[in-house]
Amino acid sequence: MTATTLHIDWTRCRGRGACIDLVPGLSRDPWGYPILGSSGSDLPVPPQLEVDAADAVALCPVAALSLRPSAGTGAGR
Repeated sequence: MTATTLHIDWTRCRGRGACIDLVPGLSRDPWGYPILGSSGSDLPVPPQLEVDAADAVALCPVAALSLRPSAGTGAGR
């Protein structure tokens, strides 16, 4: 079970692509925004990609990313 999600604040995201370059599995739309499929604003992060996701959060130029505990893990926000 995944314990972490990568949350994208769509009001801040400007489609610069840093997260796409850092997190394997993310792809971009024609305007540079990340495509999450049916995940909405939260992308489940497998344990082996947590470091990559944390790097994306730290390097996002507009602070549009955050890591959050997954729903159902019992962890509070």
